[in-house]
Order: sequence, then C-alpha cells, then structure tokens
Amino acid sequence: MNGRPIVVVGAGASGLMAAIWAAGRGRSVVLLEGTKDGGRKILISGGGRCNILPSVSAPGRFVTDSSPNVLRNMLRSWPLMEQRQFFDAEAGLALVLEEASGKLFPGSNSARNVRDALVTLALGRGIEIRFGVRAKGLEHGPDGWRVSTDEDTLVAASAVILATGGRSVPATGSDGWGLDLLTRLGHRVHPAYPALTPLTAEPPVHAHLSGISLEVTLEAPGPKKKMTTRGGFLFTHRGYSGPAILNISHMAVRSRLAGEARQPIFVKWTELDAEGWEQRLFQHRGVVSSLLAGYLPSRLGETLCREAGLEAGVTTAQLRRDQRLALLRCLTRYSLPWTGDEGYAKAEVTGGGLDLGEISARTMESRLHPGLFLCGELLDAFGPIGGHNFQWAWATGRAAGLGAAGKE
Repeated sequence: MNGRPIVVVGAGASGLMAAIWAAGRGRSVVLLEGTKDGGRKILISGGGRCNILPSVSAPGRFVTDSSPNVLRNMLRSWPLMEQRQFFDAEAGLALVLEEASGKLFPGSNSARNVRDALVTLALGRGIEIRFGVRAKGLEHGPDGWRVSTDEDTLVAASAVILATGGRSVPATGSDGWGLDLLTRLGHRVHPAYPALTPLTAEPPVHAHLSGISLEVTLEAPGPKKKMTTRGGFLFTHRGYSGPAILNISHMAVRSRLAGEARQPIFVKWTELDAEGWEQRLFQHRGVVSSLLAGYLPSRLGETLCREAGLEAGVTTAQLRRDQRLALLRCLTRYSLPWTGDEGYAKAEVTGGGLDLGEISARTMESRLHPGLFLCGELLDAFGPIGGHNFQWAWATGRAAGLGAAGKE
C-alpha cells in the first residue's frame, strides 16, 4: 500500500458514502467536488425532506440493460436493515416511516440535515474535502492514477472512485462528464436517457385539469413485457407528473429517442375494471357525470364524458351501446395523449450508464482498469420513486469505498 490517498470524484450520495467507508478502513481519502457544498441532489430530494430509503427493498423493480442478477447482487451487498442502522448509529439520523407511502425520512424532515450529517461524518473520519474543485481528466501510469483538475493541478492517487453521477438535473452539477470519460476509457456505456421525468403534451389538452391529483394504474406494453405501475398521478400545465408517471416515463422517453411510434400508456383511473364500471352504469339512475363524481374529481369525470362523446347531462338510461363502450374505455384503458417529456432538467435520475458486467459486483472495480472504482448513477441501473435510488447509491458507494480501501 503506497502513501497516496484514495481520490473520490464527486460528493453526492454515492461519493460521500464511498469516501466514508474507505476512510473507515484507515485509508487517506481526498474528495473532489465541483460545487461549493456538495450533495445537491440530496438537498432537493423528497421535496426538501430527503426520502433516505424505502421501507422495503424492491430489486425486481429496477431498470437495467445489464444483467438483472448482477444488479440484485450489488443491491444486496448492503442489506436495507444494515443501511438503516448506519444512518441511525453512524450518521445520527433516526429514520421515521411515513406509513402512507412506505418511505423512510429523517426525523427532522430536513434534506439539509442528511447532507450535513454525511459531510460531518466524512470530515470526522479525516477525509480532505476540496469543494469547488472539478476533475477534468484521469490518467494511469506505472506509478498509479493521477486526476487533473480545473485548477491545473494533478492529484496523485492509489485508487480512484468515480461518483460523478449522470446527466439528470444539471443545475446540481451533473453534466455527464464521468459517462463521457468511461466511454473514452473503452468501457461499454449504454446510451444515457432521462428517467423518472414528467411527460408533456403538445398541445396541452389537459391544461384545464392542472393541479388535479389522484391514484391511478398505468400500463405501458413493451416489446418484451408490459410495465404496470400504480401510484399518484398529477395533471400539470404542460402534461403529467406524479410517482406513477415518473416510474413509467422511461418507456416513453426511450421510444421517443429511438424514433419509434409513440409508446402507448394506458390509464385506469380507479380500482374498478370495465366489468365493475358497467355494473354501476346499469345500477345508476341519473346523470352519468354524477355517477363518476363519486369516484373521480368532477372536472376529470366531465372531461372523460366529453372525450367519450357524451353530451352534458346525459343519463345512464340514455346511453347508447357505443357510448357506453367508449366511456368504459376512457375509464379503464384511457390512452394518455403524451407527446414529449421534461428531459434531464426535471429527471430524477439518468437511465443507461456503465454496463454492470464491466465492474466487479463485489468491489465495484473496473475490469478494464485496475484501481478505478465506479458507483452510483454512473452505473446502468435505476429504481422507482421512493428512496430506491438512494439505496442504490448507498450500497454501491459503500462497496466502492471498501473495494478501493482493500486495494494494495
């Protein structure tokens, strides 16, 4: 083991965790961060509350073009319960379960407390954090790695951990530099794309419903298998958002980027299926919109009636068979008229990234470049809304830190 430090590039969730665990093994660590304070995605997560973890792990809901088995092994390298114990015992952040969502938040409900606790823990372990210093190059020689910075300095390293993130929310400092670097180094990098991002409609046909939210079920049939998700849905001035939309948005984004036909997304607005709705239509005596108002926001119900070709005030007794069938389709298999998405500016994460087969599932070390370790959003994997992507960042960051610390 030489006297050079481990250099971690990026003080986001995975980079902070990598540095903390590497230093915890007695290694000297230098953490380079381009922004003035680091952890900016932590600060904006969960509406400023920071959904640190999910209450239940869900590796099967992650999306990757790499091996799902490798993904599961990486995610399970640090079990969820052990992560919870770390935040409680090491970071001093007691987590509180939000029963309605199944999400775990810090008791303070402050994302800033989460970021600050991790930075404090890092400093307490002797890590040298250089804020406002952006890495711009990486080279490997016979005597180890050297990281060049925008200060025209070279930082010698015994090992390098890249935790530079993807391209999502570039205002936080994520510019895709690490992905470009890995490509130049000869790694297989799956094309990046915005994921967990709102969808848009042009023209915004549902702008008049902006602000309405409800629980829905969405289905997106795919070439290999369909994706179904249930959760909150929000009408916006430009289109659609909410957890259900974000979780399925990558299907739409990828079809758009591939120049394919628009990915259909079907909405079931309530838990009732077509049979359940038909039964209620036969039982109801009165105006159709009044029946729908018992299950849906009234403005949405009226809109669905219009789109099904029903005149205002039509009663269930007046419905023709074709009108009833059109209404049932609108209620249970409504084709969402999306045309685009909000892109990286509002994407929670970046899809694509370094193929998981290009690194060790145990140590996160590159199979092409010994002494180079990768973690976090650089990797080809992302999970659903609800703390799963932080779980991935913590697990892969820890593995990279331990892997680099054990490197002679």
